[in-house]
Amino acid sequence: MNSRTASLRPLCITLRTLRELIFLCSLIYLISSCKEPKKPQQTTTTVTQPTIIAPIFNADSAYSFVKAQCDFGPRVPGTKPHAACAEYIVNKFKTYTPSVTIQTGVVTTFDGVKLNIKNIIASFNPQSKSRVLLFAHWDTRPWADQDTAGKNDPIIGADDAGSGVGVLIEIARQLSVQSPAIGIDLICFDAEDWGKKDGGEESEDTYALGTQFWAKTPHIPGYIADYGILLDMVGAKGAQFRMEGFSKQYAQFVIDKVWKTAARLGYSDYFLYQESGFVTDDHVYVNRINIPSIDIIHSNPSTRHGFGSHWHTHRDNMDIIDRNTLKAVGQTLLEVIFSEGKTV
Repeated sequence: MNSRTASLRPLCITLRTLRELIFLCSLIYLISSCKEPKKPQQTTTTVTQPTIIAPIFNADSAYSFVKAQCDFGPRVPGTKPHAACAEYIVNKFKTYTPSVTIQTGVVTTFDGVKLNIKNIIASFNPQSKSRVLLFAHWDTRPWADQDTAGKNDPIIGADDAGSGVGVLIEIARQLSVQSPAIGIDLICFDAEDWGKKDGGEESEDTYALGTQFWAKTPHIPGYIADYGILLDMVGAKGAQFRMEGFSKQYAQFVIDKVWKTAARLGYSDYFLYQESGFVTDDHVYVNRINIPSIDIIHSNPSTRHGFGSHWHTHRDNMDIIDRNTLKAVGQTLLEVIFSEGKTV
């Protein structure tokens, strides 16, 4: 080996090593470039649930209370089903509060019939001076005058007015577990639906006989409440509640409370920011004794009479009652009364 050959040998080794290194780097690059690309970072969208400070209204329970009333049959004043249902409501209220009052009286209908009536009152926090009145009627229409058949037969009245009473009983059940900061009175008024069939202004005072009796002689002399809320036809599938005329006239601030609360809870499909006509209902007579009151009532401007198509017909039975509607009304009312004196 001459000196020239010996000097080139390390150089050859170095070049070969360099080529191997370049090849190895290229191979690593190719392998790394074939890896699965990084997935874009996923973002999570947080849905804000409404803050609820009231107890949770149980729609199944309310539904069962509506059905129990209907199982008695039509609750026409002076009949056995009417008497049996009165006993049922009283016993239910007594299960949830010791403060239950039965106001009895006699009223005369437009056709000269004298009716023995019972207004049933359940009170919570009776010592509280600040009070809210929730009310509904518990009797049913003696005739299906808006139907095409069986017009002279009484109706079951699941919505009118079993639904309102069912909601009140479930509210009573909730109040027995958790009390709001104010006093609550629940009243089931009798003899609301024994009114003239033809309607018109001359027939207005032929309805709500039990409420008129109570307004003249309250169960507590000088009774007063901060405001009142009437429930009339609050259980039908797809029910919509508009701002009734007398309610706006006498108690706009109560409408604001209820409709804003319903919207916050996600019930705007039920409580519409639309006006309806004037309805002579139980709340009218409560307003006349200076308790500002509203009427939550199912309205339908597409019908001739402005109510649900089942109004005063035999279709007003349990088939039309919907738990979702009962929930929307009941949860809204609980939230309203539990919000009194608190900031939500």
